[in-house]
Amino acid sequence: MTDKPLSGRKAQAARNDKLILEAAHEVFVADPEAPIAEVAKRAGVGISALYRRYPSKEDLLRKLSGDGLHRYMELVREAVESEAEPWEAFRTFMRSVVLADTPSITVRLAGTFTPTPDMFQAAMDGDALNKEMLARFKNAGVLREDVGNGDLQMVTESVCSITIGDAERTREVRLRTLELHLQALRAPGAAPLPGTTVSDEEMGARWIPKGA
Repeated sequence: MTDKPLSGRKAQAARNDKLILEAAHEVFVADPEAPIAEVAKRAGVGISALYRRYPSKEDLLRKLSGDGLHRYMELVREAVESEAEPWEAFRTFMRSVVLADTPSITVRLAGTFTPTPDMFQAAMDGDALNKEMLARFKNAGVLREDVGNGDLQMVTESVCSITIGDAERTREVRLRTLELHLQALRAPGAAPLPGTTVSDEEMGARWIPKGA
């Protein structure tokens, strides 16, 4: 059954929303303090059209971060359910996270707005899914035993902080750097890792605005 095409007005609204979110990702990852008017300018839409969809900058930041979280969770589910060879499934997952650039949202936007209870619940659901994924790859013998979810997040956040030249060169360097990390993550590992992985509490605390 084919979905019914959107009416002209609804189709335009959907296009505007896509443009707004793409522009917001570019603008706020580059500068979380940027005004919302810069997003409208980058998207090529009127400020009134933006405000009809997102009444405040916080609403737009929550939408952007929520979408990033949901995209990340989709990638985790794909990794858990993948029928590919286990190491290749894990490598594909890590590459997909970097290419989707969801860690950049976490690095740049954490602590800049107040998350909703639904967002915290989604993060908890994501944590459970992450643990399932880690167990799968450790049981398959491809991921070193002393790696935790926090380690994977720190790797992808670090890689996604790289900006070199244009978008294509940045993508190339990020994937090259990720490959270096992947060799260190693969079982059995050359030597035990020092210290402990970043905890769920430490990662969650970053989302609480200062002074809240």
